[in-house]
Amino acid sequence: MAGGWARDGAVNEQIEASIADELQRMKLQSRPASPSLRNCAECGEAIPEARRNAVPGVRLCVECQAERDGAAVHRGGINRRGSKDSQLK
Repeated sequence: MAGGWARDGAVNEQIEASIADELQRMKLQSRPASPSLRNCAECGEAIPEARRNAVPGVRLCVECQAERDGAAVHRGGINRRGSKDSQLK
């Protein structure tokens, strides 16, 4: 159902075109700017070829990436999840 002077299906076509444009933009952004490294940027160990093929632009070996993913991230001291009552105290 179109509104105004638009033909039927015009709104859906516009939505689909917007989605296609955004997907294209995301694909272009996700491409690595540089090729995968053969050796880890942190420890210098060789990165397996299977990992380099699976994750284009990879810079860390599995162990270093796991350490980085598991590292604690410092958050601000504001309690944004607390209830209203806990913030009033």
